[in-house]
Amino acid sequence: MRLILASSSPRRRELLSALGLAFEVIKPAIDENHLDGETPIFYVTRMSREKASAVAQQLQDPQAVVLAADTIVLAADTIGLQGSDRILGKPDNPDHARQMLQQLREQPHTVYTAFRLLRLDQQGEIHLYDDLVETEVIMRDYTDDELEAYIQSGDPFDKAGAYAIQNRDFHPVSEIIGCYTNVVGLPMCAVKRGLAKFGWYGLGVSDRCDCPPYFPPI
Repeated sequence: MRLILASSSPRRRELLSALGLAFEVIKPAIDENHLDGETPIFYVTRMSREKASAVAQQLQDPQAVVLAADTIVLAADTIGLQGSDRILGKPDNPDHARQMLQQLREQPHTVYTAFRLLRLDQQGEIHLYDDLVETEVIMRDYTDDELEAYIQSGDPFDKAGAYAIQNRDFHPVSEIIGCYTNVVGLPMCAVKRGLAKFGWYGLGVSDRCDCPPYFPPI
């Protein structure tokens, strides 16, 4: 059985590699703009599904170099949400990153990751598994100097919410409630459960989150 990660995110590649699984990476080509009137949850769910479909269609192309039979495509999308409707996207520039991190300081927000597993079996039939995982995140009281040093590092600019929970220098998060790897970009506990549903055994699946816990630096 082949596993394809429909993402170019280095964080997702690292998380999946930590399971010891062999996989390939194909970046989906889709329009990621929000639709008018689209709720944040609908958006993140739609993105995961469209990413999976885009890669599956590429694999089913008669011109594809590699056969698609018995292949699982894993696609995901992650957003942060502050309050009921403020989506924490990727910052456009240093000023935008500064504004986002100032608004998040000492405040809670929620990280949502929607993912889809799409399996193409030997007969060419498609089987789907979808999940949505949420984690509450509370940011610490970082100083303005720490904030500025983090912006200067360049780390915020490809990350939703303008931060990486795993950054050891900035360590922006004081506490989480829920799955740690979900905040990184892929809830591995839930992904393992989905893979097991499709017959991928030996992953040590648990009914509860068994991802590494988050311990904020002292």
